[in-house]
Amino acid sequence: MGMVYLVGAGPGDPGLITVKGLRLLQTADVILYDRLVNKDLLREAKHSAKLVYCGKLPHMHALNQDRINRLLVKYAGLYATVVRLKGGDPFIFGRGGEEAVELAKENIEFEIIPGITAGIAAPAYAGIPVTHRDYAGSVAFVTGHCKAGSKENTDWSKFAAAETLAIYMGVSTLPHLVAGLIAGGRSPSTPAAIIEWGTTEHQRTVTAPLIDLCEVSESAQIHNPSMIVVGEVVKLREQLKWFESQEVQQSTLREVF
Repeated sequence: MGMVYLVGAGPGDPGLITVKGLRLLQTADVILYDRLVNKDLLREAKHSAKLVYCGKLPHMHALNQDRINRLLVKYAGLYATVVRLKGGDPFIFGRGGEEAVELAKENIEFEIIPGITAGIAAPAYAGIPVTHRDYAGSVAFVTGHCKAGSKENTDWSKFAAAETLAIYMGVSTLPHLVAGLIAGGRSPSTPAAIIEWGTTEHQRTVTAPLIDLCEVSESAQIHNPSMIVVGEVVKLREQLKWFESQEVQQSTLREVF
């Protein structure tokens, strides 16, 4: 049996993969990669590596999770080094836990290579620190969508007291999310932001009081993949939005030259 590495590719910027993750990517015999993995990273694979697309869109899965699990087991029996390349971090809403359990059941050796999760990186690229001594000493990471086939059952009122909320893939359930937080006691005026395609050249960020977030998101036609941040830390964006300023400067230079 070969060795399987569950590797976090980071949130989109290919420069955010870890040194260890990149080294494994360059030596892998097989790479099973997700939809949100930056394709520039695949150029790091050796010429003989087998590349297997495992991407998922809502209700449109190239491979379902059971099939991916079976492929990991299959390739571990055929190759020495198998890399499962996952967007963000494998163990933060990345289904890495499910895949690791399957490998453990089959007595296949595996290793987890953590990655930078979008819940930290997207806000950072938008100029929003998820913790700050003056605003928030804690942050909660929450998924905004449920497992396929299950009904929407997130009780958002339970998260209303979190100092900072970092919500993954919550755009499609935004009205439910906002209503639940306010019903749970969160002030309608709480600063909030949505970061679309965070850390990439397509990044867009909108901000609004929580009560107005749905309207602003709809007006800007924001879609997933997006991170939603709710909390006083969003106030710091105007002062700290370094990435957009950098992009504007680079765009200006391109126009000049």
